[in-house]
Amino acid sequence: MQSFFVIDLTKWKRWAFIACFVILATTFLWMERESALSMFQEDEPVALTRGDKDNEAIALTFNISWGNEKVHDILEQLKKHEVHATFFVSGEWAERHPDILEKITEEKHELGMLGYRYKSYVDQELEQVQKDLQYAKEVFNKLGYEDMRLLRTPSGHFNKEIIKLAESLNFQIIHWNINPNDWKNPGVNVIAQDTIEKTSNGDILLLHASDAAKQTAEALDIMLPALKKKDFQFISISEMIHQTESNLKSVD
Repeated sequence: MQSFFVIDLTKWKRWAFIACFVILATTFLWMERESALSMFQEDEPVALTRGDKDNEAIALTFNISWGNEKVHDILEQLKKHEVHATFFVSGEWAERHPDILEKITEEKHELGMLGYRYKSYVDQELEQVQKDLQYAKEVFNKLGYEDMRLLRTPSGHFNKEIIKLAESLNFQIIHWNINPNDWKNPGVNVIAQDTIEKTSNGDILLLHASDAAKQTAEALDIMLPALKKKDFQFISISEMIHQTESNLKSVD
């Protein structure tokens, strides 16, 4: 009787282990997919930090808040390597450089905004943040860009209240998950290799086209062909959103 009980308990432990493994594996896969699709949760809006990990598409993005020189070198590199990116610019910068803004869009790059004045939103009252966003929208409308929906908050600072405010104004906050800190000018090879080594499926890369980023254009000449060699496909942020939405619907 005792021998039978020991055998039965062993079988029970084996099945319990298998069941726990299946539950943990399922939970992990759900969390991985949720990280890519979380921006589409119905109960609470969040920022997009990356796309679908199952897709080799990546999004190259640039921030511009001041300067009018380095952006031309960056545009030349993008043209040379036939890569399209998404540029996030402040309304204040757009007012000063409408010709450069036009060049960016003429070369088929996507446009998003950094609000109007490049000042952290978490350091301001919510009412002031709303005024900044609404004024930025007016500025871009006057410049002929009436459908600005992509928003990157200044310095990437935001909280739940700012996300909800942005959604109420028909904006989608776009963050990133790969940041080589090119604006610190750590070295051309450092910027390039850090990006090449860390980039994986669905990543959103943050670089800068302001004049402070003195080494970015040269780094692009190294990293873009290397990333292409790894079979990554460069897509716009809007394409990444559409791709992720489609995957979500297929799951549903």
